[in-house]
Amino acid sequence: MKIISGPLSMFGAKVEIAALEKGVDFELVMAPFSQFRGYEPKHPDVLRINPKRQVPVLIDGDLEIFDSTQIFEYLEDLVPNPALWPADPKARARARQLEHRGDEIYFPHIVRLMGLEDTPDDPAAQTARHEASKFYRHMEQTLGNQPFLAGTYSYADIGFYMAQLFGARKGAPMTAETPNLLAWRERMSARPAVRKVAGAMAAYLASIGSSMPDFMLALD
Repeated sequence: MKIISGPLSMFGAKVEIAALEKGVDFELVMAPFSQFRGYEPKHPDVLRINPKRQVPVLIDGDLEIFDSTQIFEYLEDLVPNPALWPADPKARARARQLEHRGDEIYFPHIVRLMGLEDTPDDPAAQTARHEASKFYRHMEQTLGNQPFLAGTYSYADIGFYMAQLFGARKGAPMTAETPNLLAWRERMSARPAVRKVAGAMAAYLASIGSSMPDFMLALD
């Protein structure tokens, strides 16, 4: 199996963590990336497989798929244990909804902050940070006193961990307003698979002289 990701790909990192948690033997290929040109020129296999021209891409023999959530589902079918979706159908649906909300409701606000890190008074940046804070409060209520977002450790945790990592990097960090989420992040950071992937990202950021939040410094 081959996973094509990128050194600063949130969605690629999600897939890497999931594969490690599953104990899948895979070859990791990092698409070339630079601060000035991004992923241009694109990796030829990424161009061939994904019409959106984005990582991650998974190749397993004659199977070629893209999109982190679709790859999650394949890994879950391929290696059912350890399970990364809850067993109960309703709990599983809630976990899938949480993963989707992280990708499609929360993360677009973080995307809007990209390039606005040094302009805190920009109205668009203020709105994005406000929406991120509102999402954190919602997730704080969802988590409650559970150890993980859906009760048991799941893809929902993997997805939101990487999403909030980018939120922290781009000026919308979680704060003391959400103490349960902060404790959850510590538990997540302690997982070997999470630490390996997020730590590699931290090391890459350090190598290019980029700043990062304190919790990432502890991963490098």
